[in-house]
Formats: sequence, C-alpha cells, structure tokens
Amino acid sequence: MKDKLFLMIPGPTPVPETVLLAMAKHPIGHRSGEFEAILKYCYDGLKEVFQTKNDVFIYAASGTGAMEAALSNLINEGDKVLSLVIGNFGNRWAKIAKSLGADVQTIDKAYGETVSVEELKAVLDADVNKEIKIVTMTHSETSTGAKNDIQALCKLVQEHGALSVVDGVTSVSAMEVKMDEWGIDVLVSGSQKGFMIPPGLSFLAASDKAYAVYEQCKHPSFYFDWAAHRKAVRNNTTPYTAAVNLIFALQAALEMLKEEGMEKIYARHKKHALAIRSAIRAMGLKLFVEDDNKASYSITSILPPEGISVPDIRSGLKKGYDIIVANGQNDLKDKIFRMGTLGFVSERDVLTAIASLEAVLYKLGYKFELGIGVKAAIESMK
Repeated sequence: MKDKLFLMIPGPTPVPETVLLAMAKHPIGHRSGEFEAILKYCYDGLKEVFQTKNDVFIYAASGTGAMEAALSNLINEGDKVLSLVIGNFGNRWAKIAKSLGADVQTIDKAYGETVSVEELKAVLDADVNKEIKIVTMTHSETSTGAKNDIQALCKLVQEHGALSVVDGVTSVSAMEVKMDEWGIDVLVSGSQKGFMIPPGLSFLAASDKAYAVYEQCKHPSFYFDWAAHRKAVRNNTTPYTAAVNLIFALQAALEMLKEEGMEKIYARHKKHALAIRSAIRAMGLKLFVEDDNKASYSITSILPPEGISVPDIRSGLKKGYDIIVANGQNDLKDKIFRMGTLGFVSERDVLTAIASLEAVLYKLGYKFELGIGVKAAIESMK
C-alpha cells in the first residue's frame, strides 16, 4: 500500500511527523542570530543525551565521518591502536586506524560474541611499556546485534592510561550510555538512529584527556578538526556551512527526547528488544546472540528456519506488509535477518512486526502455533 512503508532496520529509522515538518521549513542563514539560538539548543541538548559536560560537535557526515573525525585527530603514524572487533563496525575502526598509519592490534571475536573484561585485561596487562595509545570499541554492534559491556571495558582502558574511543552510533539516545561517568574519552553517534532524523549528521564528544592527545597530533583533519569545531560550538555556530534543515530536524527530535526523558527512552528500547526476543523464541526460531545480557536493545538478529531463506522472509514482509527488515552483512548476508527497535518505535510497531513475521513464515510453510509470538511479545511488554 502506498505510503505505508515501515522501517525496522538499524538505520535509517522511522522519522516522527514533527521532525519531518521541522525539516520542511525554508532554510535560514547559517550565520544568523536565529540559527545561533537553534544551535545553542542543539548543543545543550546533545550534552544531555551524551551525558557529558564536554562539547558535542555536529558534523555534516554519516556516523563513519564521526569515526574518522575521532581517529584522524588523535593518531600519528606508528601509534599503537587496539581495536576490539565483534562485527563489521568494530572492524571499521581498525580499517580507519590503519589508513592513518597506525600500528593496529585487534581482539577478534566470532560475530555474535562480545569482548570479555578478562580478554581485554590480558592484552592491556601485557602492554607493560604502555605503548597502546588508543582502544577502539563498539557498544551496539549493528551488524550482529551484540552489545559490549562498555562501562567495564572503558574502566580497564582508563586504568591502563590509553584512550577509549567508542562507537555509539546505534546506542546513544537508545541504550544507556554515560560518557563522563563511564570514563569514555571519545564517543560518536549518528542522526539516523536513535535520534529519529534522516541520515546526514553525526556527533562527537571528547574528554579533556583526549584533547591533550589531540594537541600532539601532527596532522589533524582539516574538515573534522577538533579545535575548529570546539571554537564554533562555544560561539553557537559551525566552522563550515551547516546542514541547516537537518539541524531544524535535530532541534525537534531533541525536544521529543527531552520530553520523554533519557531513562524512559532506555527502558522503552529494552522492553521492545526483549519483547521481540521473547516472541522469536516462542516461535521456535533461533537468535544470533542468544544471551540477553549480551544483546543490543537497538537491533535483533535472527536465524531463519531451516528450509526458508532470508531473502524470502524479507521479500514477504516488504511485499505483503510494507515492513523492511535488514539482511546480514558480509559473511552474514542471507544467513540472518535483523529487526530494528531503534528510535521512533512503539509497542504497536513491535506487535505489528511480529504478527507480520508470523504471517510470512506461515505462508512460507514454517510449522508453528499461530499467534504464539504475538502472545509472548504482549506478555513480555505487560
């Protein structure tokens, strides 16, 4: 049905009408007093979402842009970087670091698994000369639906003396992330996830400790340069032309986030993810990340039943119910499908998605008790 499309992917995510209408306004001058007032609201609001006293930069770029902004302002050629790789985006940190000339070491986990405190401690303890300068990690691994214990891992990095650089693209504004309290040195995120606006903006906050390392960077990025953005933030402006209409959207989205409150937002995402996980188990399907304690609350990865393909499931949901779910990435393509509960998602959306998935699987010949997934989701969300 026309105009009924619903996104249940890890990004882009559904956009509220309030945000769309804000974005549809005529642009204004990005150096005007009116726009400065809007930017001040956004900069202040982003600090609340990141739970930090640090300045939060707004880049006209995707989440990967913010990832590059993090490392390109910290790394000198030959610096040792440790990357915790639990999926495609953990690996992206390592690729960016290598492109900047870093000496990159990795802790590689099978996709769907997470890095334990013991594993990281063993590597950091072995670094007796404190040569590891930066440790990169992913909070919510979008490609698998796994969740690292960022709080515990960052504590170890802090004790070692290295910088913790965290991908919070699908966790910030959806899952509990407390930058200052947890000792995160650099935290990045993106607009098309829990922030409920279209793609095109990314965000970065850095600690005083990270700034001290930045001061020693011989060739920091020009466009992403921290000093330029820090100066701009403190004057309620941007160093270069702003994505004006996306900033309008961000202001509207931050107003919605503030009204709901961060603790309620965290609880909502957790409730919806656990409801989907309960439904999937009740239907006799297997979750790619089996342990709820290691699972993201933003994205859930699911194995298809034997004899039924991921493309057929995705096609059935799209053609029959206008619901888009994501395929797996790289080696996981056609092996898992991923259902997002990220951003502007309600209980109604969760129940609709589970009921639609039941209908698709039934039509594809999968044998199970009809309604059992919906029942499990309802009971989980009571």
